[in-house]
Amino acid sequence: MVEFETQAQQYAEAIEKELKSGRLNFPTVFDLSLRIKRLADDPNATLDQIARVVQTEPVLSAKLVRLANSAAINPSGKSVSSVIDAVRRIGLATLRCMAFAISAEQLAHDLRSKTMRLTAAGLWMNSVDVACWSFALAKKLRVVSADTALFAGMMVNIGQFFLLARAAEYPDLEADAERFAEFVALWNEPVSRALLEAMEMPGAILDAIDYDDPYGGSWPPKQLADILFVAGLAAEAPNPFAALRRQDRENLLACATLGIESKALKELLEAAAEERKTMLAALYGP
Repeated sequence: MVEFETQAQQYAEAIEKELKSGRLNFPTVFDLSLRIKRLADDPNATLDQIARVVQTEPVLSAKLVRLANSAAINPSGKSVSSVIDAVRRIGLATLRCMAFAISAEQLAHDLRSKTMRLTAAGLWMNSVDVACWSFALAKKLRVVSADTALFAGMMVNIGQFFLLARAAEYPDLEADAERFAEFVALWNEPVSRALLEAMEMPGAILDAIDYDDPYGGSWPPKQLADILFVAGLAAEAPNPFAALRRQDRENLLACATLGIESKALKELLEAAAEERKTMLAALYGP
């Protein structure tokens, strides 16, 4: 375990140094996501320019067209066959979510360790599940934009993705999965905040992803933070780091602790289930 402790200390020192400098080194796997984000934020960028960047990634292109033709986005059923038409149909907020989802999915293939690859795959599935529930709940409740909720849901685990990706530089950390999960739990909040600020996330998303007070107490949910919290409870794909830290039962008990009636929660989730299923199929599709 000496190797674990040594590399954990080295990793912690590297993160602390980057946080103090205000510049986190993004793993190359997220390059595409960042390029699309910058273009989407550029008022002078055209849809043609954005579509050309998207077309360099065939998996993203295929999923984008699939999503644009899904019932969740295209209830009229008018067929979309080009990337630029797909971008126009789904909007830039959803495009950014898709780009990050693809980058996060590819992380599982980039990691050399089987344990880390499986953890990355589990984290990706949890993030997609939370994002889809967020989209469905927002669409049903009509208190925030469904596209914003989808993107925010995908961003909830961004700190864990970053820490997992960078862990490839410290191969001995996989020796003890539970201790590594504790390491991630320790650094997740400051890293997540720094990443969201570095990516210049809208204030609404920064405020919603609040690790100190994730639930405001209103029912039914009236703000994005509450929607993200409920989506996290509803997600069927478990967060692998939460499972390693034995948090599953805590999540199950959270409703009672916060005064959310199980019957009311069940009714809301049942009402949003079909919308979530449609979006999930679009994001998981080939």
